Amino acid sequence: MTAKPEHYDVIVKPLITEKTTMASEANAVVFEVAIAANKPQIKEAVEELFGVKVKAVNTTITKGKVKRFRGQPGRRKDVKKAYVTLEEGNTIDVTTGL
Repeated sequence: MTAKPEHYDVIVKPLITEKTTMASEANAVVFEVAIAANKPQIKEAVEELFGVKVKAVNTTITKGKVKRFRGQPGRRKDVKKAYVTLEEGNTIDVTTGL
């Protein structure tokens, strides 16, 4: 099983926060993914890149906030997160690189 280059375009980076750490106790891992990525693409990319079996994929889009930068209004980018639930016995250590 070789990873296709487009798999690296689907998964941007793993997210490590307090909330995602609590999700990892339920055998879930959270990734920031491309806005255009859909659930089957995310599932295939995670299975190929990490060699695990995916049980479910849930996604959420967080709209970017309007913030001020040097006195000028600016807007943060929209972010799509994927909550990937793994089958029993599969784990991903997100602290190491790909």
